[in-house]
Amino acid sequence: MPHIPVLLNETLNVFNEIPSGTFVDATLGMGGHSAAILRANPDLDLLGMDQDTAAIAIATENLAEFGGRVRIVHSNFSNIANVTRESGVENVSGVLADLGVSSLQLDTEGRGFSFRFDDPLDMRMDTASGGETAADILATRSEAEIADIIYLYGEERASRRIARRIVERRERGEPVTTTGELARLVAGAFPGKRREKIHPATRTFQALRIAVNNEIEILDRFLLDAFDLLTHEGVLAVITFHSLEDRIVKQRFRKLTGRCECPPRMPVCVCRAEKRGRLAAKKAIVPTDEETRSNPRSRSAKLRAIVRIDN
Repeated sequence: MPHIPVLLNETLNVFNEIPSGTFVDATLGMGGHSAAILRANPDLDLLGMDQDTAAIAIATENLAEFGGRVRIVHSNFSNIANVTRESGVENVSGVLADLGVSSLQLDTEGRGFSFRFDDPLDMRMDTASGGETAADILATRSEAEIADIIYLYGEERASRRIARRIVERRERGEPVTTTGELARLVAGAFPGKRREKIHPATRTFQALRIAVNNEIEILDRFLLDAFDLLTHEGVLAVITFHSLEDRIVKQRFRKLTGRCECPPRMPVCVCRAEKRGRLAAKKAIVPTDEETRSNPRSRSAKLRAIVRIDN
């Protein structure tokens, strides 16, 4: 399937009136969003970041038409403060983070992100990182830990049943090491027919990917660092595909707009909410019916954006 940037028109609208300067695409991918933003904003330069070297190679080619307006750095989005400083960037007009797994990763054999191929269970965004793979997690974590990962990050109600099957197989000397094995094991955990559009293993695969890449733990720190980099009227936009990620973004943005998050009966505010921005849209922006029909992978996408204001 060709790469289709999710919520592209909506993202362009969010960045339509940002000041001139440098735009940071913190999850560059193949450069689809960035190319459209650069075409629509001739006064912007791009600093692109990605931890996937394969994606960087494609993005470099796709963005070649913009010449010196583009710089690309191999790094995780959590390092945005260091990357901008080391790149000499001071005037950040906008930041975009698309937290979904890309078509490149899903459609490339050998990466372990998809059960379409029977690949080793890797799932690392940065295969050169030396970090643990999904297979490592299934081989070393306890049954309770595996169940918690699948439940918390995948919101899978059958997490304990799936974890039990994984560990039972491991104890028989047959650890789960490929995507095909895991997909079949998860599907076998549901004796009845599941009346859902998605494959029974989708939530489990999502959960393991999030755990392997430590995506939840680094998100809130990224939001703060990215917002602090913005100039006045600069925009931070985040596209999520998971309710837990969206909840973190929603709560952080609310706090940055000065909304107190303390319990209603708390006599004094202790959360230190300070109005530093305004929401670009009151609610999350979701794909149109037309987009979800043409690109089913967009169905769970949500876009939230905040504009920095100087007090």
